[in-house]
Amino acid sequence: MNGGLGAEVLTSDYGARRHLPVVTRLQVMLGAAARRATPRPAAKGRTLDFSSAPATYAIIAATVLVSLYAFNAPPQFIDDFAMKVGAVTRTRGHHRIITSAFLHAGPFHLLLNMLSFWSFGPAIERILGTDGMIVLYFGSAVASSLMILLNNRRNPDYAAIGASGAVSGVILSFCLFYPLAPLYLFGLPWGVPAVIFAVLYLALSSHLMRTPDRVISHEGHLGGAIGGVILTVLMRPDALARFFG
Repeated sequence: MNGGLGAEVLTSDYGARRHLPVVTRLQVMLGAAARRATPRPAAKGRTLDFSSAPATYAIIAATVLVSLYAFNAPPQFIDDFAMKVGAVTRTRGHHRIITSAFLHAGPFHLLLNMLSFWSFGPAIERILGTDGMIVLYFGSAVASSLMILLNNRRNPDYAAIGASGAVSGVILSFCLFYPLAPLYLFGLPWGVPAVIFAVLYLALSSHLMRTPDRVISHEGHLGGAIGGVILTVLMRPDALARFFG
């Protein structure tokens, strides 16, 4: 289950892009499901209320702009900012822990990650506030990168890009606040409660991260998801009562 998640495990020439349709197949379903499941205030005469979620829309805009630039830039640009384990551990390229979240393997990868973030982000930003959303999103991105470093510490050539980890954190935050919200997966006519999706997502990511020669950064998904849960509870301890209540 990718739920808006598409971090790519990259080869040296970023050839993993050819796997993108497989990586992101569930994202369309989950993005549509979120729009049906996410509680939203009554419309005020416009489709997008940017003032209600400024951090969400600013992050989307920045990610789109950087990714579009990277699509047409020399390959060295992505190489300089991707989450490359060896570059972080050996040359202190710590900026990659964050910058990799602004890069994507292609337009479809970018579209589906941002569609998923747009589907869940505004509802969570209305709860956590603008500062809270910034902490949640980028904190989850950091947690994702740290999990990638930990899981691939013996593989310096491992590299990944994508906002998957950050979006994972936002989605799991949504699951804490709206545990019974239905998410419509695989085109099923009935919704899967968010709490069930969250448990399955964590379990499946934990299992798949051990798969050899994978082209999906499941460890990045898991790290971002766990980071999102921890940060949400730290900022809003009542989220646990809401989840279990």
